[in-house]
Amino acid sequence: MILGLEGLSFQRSVLKILLVVVGLLFIAGVIPLTVFFLGEPAVPMIMSIYVTLVIFLLLAVSDPAANRGLNAFAGWANLAHAAIMAMQAYPNVIECRELTGVGSFAIVGIVLVALASAKQPAERASAQRA
Repeated sequence: MILGLEGLSFQRSVLKILLVVVGLLFIAGVIPLTVFFLGEPAVPMIMSIYVTLVIFLLLAVSDPAANRGLNAFAGWANLAHAAIMAMQAYPNVIECRELTGVGSFAIVGIVLVALASAKQPAERASAQRA
């Protein structure tokens, strides 16, 4: 997708806002989710991964373009998580109430991948010269 400078500026602003909102929402939900699923042995493991990822995403807010790989990884990780949760819901491995998480992870993943995939004008110019 080719965007003008205004479009890139808008896209960068949206990505910054998304990173902050998702980061803060996740941090706000870590303790309640951990307590709610206290008996589940996998919860501390997945939470440690997501807490680490969110910390780096919040650090990436200052310059999202320089952290495109991290943003794309976060997006694809959310999509993978959503896909696995959706597959686990079919044979009743997870409860139906957890399916709202599928939608949440999928939406965040799609938006992060879409916003992280656009190259900056300088990167586009150097790729064309190569």
